[in-house]
Amino acid sequence: PLKYYGLDKPGLHVGVVGLGGLGHMAVKFAKALGAKVTVVSTSPNKKTEAIEKLGADSFVVSPEQDQMKAVMGTFDGIIDTVSAVHPLLPLISLLKPHGKLVMVGAPEKPLEVPVFSLLGGRKTIAGSMIGG
Repeated sequence: PLKYYGLDKPGLHVGVVGLGGLGHMAVKFAKALGAKVTVVSTSPNKKTEAIEKLGADSFVVSPEQDQMKAVMGTFDGIIDTVSAVHPLLPLISLLKPHGKLVMVGAPEKPLEVPVFSLLGGRKTIAGSMIGG
């Protein structure tokens, strides 16, 4: 999905939400393509793994409002690998105008899509069957 959605250009800021198997692959692929990568996770204990083992540039603990606010409007794209039900609005707020939120995780129940938050910045929510 990184190439398909134009998130394969060096210097772009890509967020990876979730650090399971798909998240690991997304970080590795995005870094290999020259992106600045920020991992967004609910688990603060994954920071060392994300930065030291996978090479992510930064790490944000999503329940920490101050950390989320610090990166608002800075991502060109986000690869969302989370398979649990979770809110999309906080992730959409991290995107720059024309940013893309690409879903590769498949929650069991439908997610609420806050359409109004997409309109002003011409942001996109898309999907892909693979994580790299």
